[in-house]
Amino acid sequence: MKRLGSLVLAMAVALAFLPLAARADLNALTEAAKKEGELTWYVAHYTSEGAEDLGRGFTEMYGIKVNVVRTTAQVAYQRLLQDIKNNQTNCDVFSSTDLGHYARLKAEGRFDKYVPENMSKISPVFQNFDPDGYFQTTAAGMVVITYNTNKVKAEDAPKKWEDLLDIKWKGKVSTGHPGFSGYVGTWVLSMKKLYGWQYFDKLEKNKPQIGRSINDTVTALNAGERQVAAGSDGSTLFSASRGNPLAVVYPSDGAVLIISPSAIMKGTKHPNAAKLFMEYLYTIEAAKISAKHFLIPLRPEVPSPPGAKPISEIKVIRPTVTEVEKGIPEVIEQWRDTFGN
Repeated sequence: MKRLGSLVLAMAVALAFLPLAARADLNALTEAAKKEGELTWYVAHYTSEGAEDLGRGFTEMYGIKVNVVRTTAQVAYQRLLQDIKNNQTNCDVFSSTDLGHYARLKAEGRFDKYVPENMSKISPVFQNFDPDGYFQTTAAGMVVITYNTNKVKAEDAPKKWEDLLDIKWKGKVSTGHPGFSGYVGTWVLSMKKLYGWQYFDKLEKNKPQIGRSINDTVTALNAGERQVAAGSDGSTLFSASRGNPLAVVYPSDGAVLIISPSAIMKGTKHPNAAKLFMEYLYTIEAAKISAKHFLIPLRPEVPSPPGAKPISEIKVIRPTVTEVEKGIPEVIEQWRDTFGN
């Protein structure tokens, strides 16, 4: 018993020192990052305003400049591939909404392995997304049904994805494009898995307005150009919070959960700033900014945005990394064959 008591005491002492060790490591990382002074972030996770807000938050916290390059997922990926082709290291942290990008870049050895100390503080559902530690979940959102409340009554709004195929919505549907948006690509893949490609053959007959980013659906609905959409919960609710006539429906056949990782590029010019930025994305401060822009906060201490359901109350569809890697290039080609763009 005495020996057991000594063992327990020793373990308690060891555990007590773990946070101090982690904090010491982060202090050293912070000092090294400040010497580098800046980093460049290729990001598709947020609206431009949300991405800039997160960049400013990091700068205010650490005094390190963030060069925010916000584009759609496929544009960010093509920019990165062009950098790689030219042997340039412009991007320090890469944040796409297309999981397939990570599988391919990881296989090519393009990422530095880094597991943030702060990962243990985020909700368990988002931890250890890549068991090898090369990319981590840093944002999450959903593709849901959205609509203009001035044009559509709540009781008349589509309740499931198949409702968008009803002839009454002809000329009234808005979507993004899977060739540009990771959110849209994952939604298209999910609909194909649920209903087959005939879903989009039927949707084409309703003549949807097709933008590029999924956020283009917000513009179309606000302008009254379209009445319903396959849209992002975050950007739609954010727009509604500013007084625009928008609302969301969580489809009964499943909202599409978008897991959006980030990774540090191998050979980055600012490795310490990149690591510190990954730590920052797991802080309460960053989670509050994400919630402010109506994304799912990764930290459990931060409540869901106003008007959004907690993820625990929503039926979700979540394709695997392998499904996304193999499936999105295929559906992009099928989309172009069907919609002609």
